[in-house]
Amino acid sequence: MFGRDPWGGSLEISNADSATDDDRSRDLDRAALMRQLDETQQSWLLAGPGDQAGKKKKKYVDLGCVVLDRKIFMWTVGTILGLGVFIGFVMMIVKLVPHKRPPPPPPDQYTQALHKALMFFNAQRSGPLPKHNGVSWRGNSCMKDGLSDSTVRRSLVGGFYDAGDAIKFNYPMAWSMTMLSWSVIEYKAKYEAIGELDHIKELIKWGTDYILKTFNSSADTIDRIVAQVGVGDTSKGSSQPNDHYCWMRPEDIDYKRPVTECHSCSDLASEMAAALAAASIVFKDSKTYSDKLVKGAKALYKFGRLTRGRYSPNGSDQAIFYNSTSYWDEFVWGGAWMYFATGNNSYLTIATAPGMAKHAGAYWFGSPNYGVFTWDDKLPGAQVLLSRLRLFLSPGYPYEEILRTFHNQTDNVMCSYLPLFNSFNFTKGGLIQLNHGGPQPLQYAVNAAFLASLYSDYLEAADTPGWYCGPNFYTTEVLRKFARSQLDYILGKNPLKTSYVVGFGNKYPKRPHHRGASIPHNGVKYGCKGGFKWRETKKANPNILVGAMVAGPDRHDGFKDVRTNYNYTEPTLAANAGLVAALISIADIPTGRGSMFTKFSDYMGMAKARIGK
Repeated sequence: MFGRDPWGGSLEISNADSATDDDRSRDLDRAALMRQLDETQQSWLLAGPGDQAGKKKKKYVDLGCVVLDRKIFMWTVGTILGLGVFIGFVMMIVKLVPHKRPPPPPPDQYTQALHKALMFFNAQRSGPLPKHNGVSWRGNSCMKDGLSDSTVRRSLVGGFYDAGDAIKFNYPMAWSMTMLSWSVIEYKAKYEAIGELDHIKELIKWGTDYILKTFNSSADTIDRIVAQVGVGDTSKGSSQPNDHYCWMRPEDIDYKRPVTECHSCSDLASEMAAALAAASIVFKDSKTYSDKLVKGAKALYKFGRLTRGRYSPNGSDQAIFYNSTSYWDEFVWGGAWMYFATGNNSYLTIATAPGMAKHAGAYWFGSPNYGVFTWDDKLPGAQVLLSRLRLFLSPGYPYEEILRTFHNQTDNVMCSYLPLFNSFNFTKGGLIQLNHGGPQPLQYAVNAAFLASLYSDYLEAADTPGWYCGPNFYTTEVLRKFARSQLDYILGKNPLKTSYVVGFGNKYPKRPHHRGASIPHNGVKYGCKGGFKWRETKKANPNILVGAMVAGPDRHDGFKDVRTNYNYTEPTLAANAGLVAALISIADIPTGRGSMFTKFSDYMGMAKARIGK
């Protein structure tokens, strides 16, 4: 009989074997000891009970692919966990400790000037001022406007004073709100990046809230609108106190301020419609207010179309200070903005009617003022605006022909801004003379700078590197160079090395023609004639009218910083609106959004959806 040796081999077992169990046991032990044992087996077999009791047994961890000593395993795991906790702690400290990031690049001069230019509108506010207005020498003023007029008897409190006086001219005021809104629509991301978006929207709303008071904004059909609050004509020799006869702070005015209404004023109504329509796009996220603006704009535009006439009849106060030469350009301008705000094709049909374009002066190539964008002539701005439509949407028939004409005319206007073509003279210092050497040239220059800069952005966004002037091709950079040259001149790069924006640069006008800025804010009320001593003094204004762009130099680059000559030193609402638009368009402001101007879809969604319907 054979048995199996547990360590290999065989054992022969005989029934006849008389060996005792003890003998057999000893034989097995000897056989086992003759084999080669591994260390573990030897420890099991050779150690006696006394040895095992006196020596601690080692423990192991079996990880499947390897067997580790438990101490080594636990040490390794502990080290890893400790290292993880340490790294986490370090990361937490890094996050909590303030980092020294490289400072952002300083804002360029256009951005710096823009911050100041917006403050001028704060200084021009009429009515109850907000606590955060930021102009310490201004206070509540003209709180009875409209209410004290026996023919109106409704509140016309609010809005903006026009210039150095306290008159509220609704025609240039509405145009100013349209321009500010246009600049926000195009360059919203820029305004947001420099922290001015809320500010400019508040200024626009201050103006549109007032415009809504000047007619029955709750009605679909109206028969009158307010054209002006206050009077400035002193030519008739009257000694009746008014906003030009007196030199008073607005806060101290105690004389009557008549209200002028009009029943046939297509130009004013269409401009006011443009202002509300453009603002409705700015406030599109506030649906209730935006809808209210659109409703008012519809009523105004309808009124202007049905009751033809200029708002400034001969001999009127309006004709003396802000005479309108035509209302056809407002029909095109207002119609374009109404279309963008509503998407209603009927407005586009009006704006692109060939007869309308002809009456507005689209073909007056020989006119000395062709292409000069102002509060009176909106056609150049309307053509740029409608060129945007053609560049990005191309609505086709029946609009294409006139849109192509407007596009071509815009190209021609841009050519006229270049010195090479001699359409306009330039001073030796480089300022374009869009008003042919007349006074107050800066307001025209900033409007041209805005159109040139904006049009260059349009072309680049449409993947068009430039435009043609006859057979010659010019890049978009040529337009930007022109825009920068005009703004640089205004900000100090001129023969006198003076900035024409109050508070900007080391040298700027100290005596703007402005009642509120020239009279001390010292608690003393100076009557109608009592304030003239401050007008006549040669001392600098006690209050700095920050951001005001004065009227500007003469055609020889000369300038007199004298308060009594408004042709040099008076700022206006309309001029500053053009300045703001030009500055934001040309300023180098990183937005993190690629293109620095608003994409077409942001304010053409409705119109695009309804093209052809």
